[in-house]
Amino acid sequence: MSTEVLSAAPTTAPAVGQPLDIRPCTAHIGAEISGVDLGRPLPPGHLRAVREALMRHQVIFFRDQPLDHESHMRLGRYFGELAIHSGVAGLPDYPEIVAIHADADSKYVAGENWHSDLSCNAEPPMGSILYLHTVPPVGGDTLFASMYAAYDALSDRMKAYLEGLEAVHDGEQIYRKYTTDPNKRFPVTAHPIVRRHPETGRKALFVNAQYTTHIVGMDKDESRAILSYLYLHSMDPAFQVRFRWQPHSVAFWDNRCTLHHATWDYYPQKRSGFRVTVQGDRPLP
Repeated sequence: MSTEVLSAAPTTAPAVGQPLDIRPCTAHIGAEISGVDLGRPLPPGHLRAVREALMRHQVIFFRDQPLDHESHMRLGRYFGELAIHSGVAGLPDYPEIVAIHADADSKYVAGENWHSDLSCNAEPPMGSILYLHTVPPVGGDTLFASMYAAYDALSDRMKAYLEGLEAVHDGEQIYRKYTTDPNKRFPVTAHPIVRRHPETGRKALFVNAQYTTHIVGMDKDESRAILSYLYLHSMDPAFQVRFRWQPHSVAFWDNRCTLHHATWDYYPQKRSGFRVTVQGDRPLP
């Protein structure tokens, strides 16, 4: 896949019937797609265009898509098997679907720190699809950052230094508060700090402040210093896109090459919806 910087001009992709309108949001990451109904089975041309847009733009957005649980899961299954969340329980009748909800009674919300979903898993998710049916009138945006762009912006010396290093990702520090079972154990896995995307072949940083605890085989202070630098570097606004939610919007992001951050600036307003997670594979060094 080409690594050129994308222009902000709208693009279209061939499909059955009306072509999709795919509009890049920034030079590095994000595109908004219209001309498709996610509530119905996707024609092959539309599915191909959506997949290509995800690989090119890393996170894609859709408006005015009132999804029921079956159509939400069908959309996810176009891209792989659906994963059962290793940290929190899914819906009783739909274990693959996790409710995302915050209101005046919430003490915390999911995703307040930059992260890649479930990077603690031995096989972290390929992607996540979040559908919000209820959003606050102002606030509740989600920020996404390109880890391709973050890696590309590193100096050659830093790239050489990081090559071959692994860091530990631990779910305990995130999910313990969600369970009352003292015997519950959460995934702990070491992954390459620089991973190669299995579909595009591009290199991306793969550490995040929410899950990553330390670099394998490194002094604690040195590990902390290197990770702190990488976290700060990854949050550069030049690598980001900010999505302003509307009712019945959908965001689909590639966990293998992005970080995201959910902004909780809308208390005590309600923000509510559902997420499915698509299974991934073990990161490639």
